[in-house]
Amino acid sequence: MEFKLFNLYSVQGIEVEEPGLKRVINLEPKLLLKSHGRNRKEFGKAKINVVERIISLLQVPGSRGKKHTIITRWNTGKYNNCAKIMIDCLKIIEKQTGKNPIGVLVKAIENAAPRDTVTAIEYGGARYPQSVDISPIRRVNIVLRYLVHGAYDKAFNKKATMTDALAKEIMLAADNSSESFAISKKNDSEKQADAAR
Repeated sequence: MEFKLFNLYSVQGIEVEEPGLKRVINLEPKLLLKSHGRNRKEFGKAKINVVERIISLLQVPGSRGKKHTIITRWNTGKYNNCAKIMIDCLKIIEKQTGKNPIGVLVKAIENAAPRDTVTAIEYGGARYPQSVDISPIRRVNIVLRYLVHGAYDKAFNKKATMTDALAKEIMLAADNSSESFAISKKNDSEKQADAAR
């Protein structure tokens, strides 16, 4: 008998094509994706299923940067609410694309993960931007956060529900569309890095 994610989605035959991300995208099937924060060792995030990591990010309350615009305290720590959002989102993706939604999610992560970014280096009392490569585990961390932030932007104070917005963001990223928040952030990051080489 085949073991499925949430007892709904098969992960057999889904391959992470990008060699750098193979070790850090976990697709191990489980009925209930809840690790209770047990993987707290170094690189522990790589052992947590990628769908569970999105559910965890949906529970983060609010703002990013210095702009306190989007605050989602009503979702904070509510695992069941966020798991339901994720399951419904996967159902929408399956209905609209006719493909396995886990495969679509993996494709979206591969497309939207930025390869390089800019850091500041101090040299002779002045700070200079310097282009650096991003480690595989951080690439996945960044892209998952971008997908959730993009969905919250499309749903906050708008007609669209969070479920629809997250499904749309994942599908746009899988298609490599510039309308996707995650893809546009990736392109910005790589443009800045090219300018700072």
